[in-house]
Amino acid sequence: MNDRTQVAERDQEAVARRNSDQPARRTTLTPAVDVFEDNQGITVWADLPGVTKDQLDVKVHDGNLYIEAKAVVPTPAGLRLQHAEIREPHFARAFSLSPDFDTSKIDANLQEGVLKLTIPRRDEARPRRIEVQTN
Repeated sequence: MNDRTQVAERDQEAVARRNSDQPARRTTLTPAVDVFEDNQGITVWADLPGVTKDQLDVKVHDGNLYIEAKAVVPTPAGLRLQHAEIREPHFARAFSLSPDFDTSKIDANLQEGVLKLTIPRRDEARPRRIEVQTN
């Protein structure tokens, strides 16, 4: 018996104990984000590797933006998992939004594990130039 087999057997025993007398622990990760701002609004880019559209939940409630997602890490065919630190990572992040933003017009796009949220400013909150008259 090699070391890997022994580690796998111990892990399986720990999983069996955990399933029998304790609720499963879930690891929650904070996704890395980049936030860009211009006169039109803000754009949020969030890294969510392994997340598909059906496992992603983006909500706005009481002036807060919530991003929650669950990644699926498939085991390739013909291979057996020997060790996994995070098997099904859960991502969660929350932001407080200024009332200057129009949350009814948020645009969301998920592509290759990167979520792009475009949040426009309300028209009345956008900077505008005031024409000055002279007499």
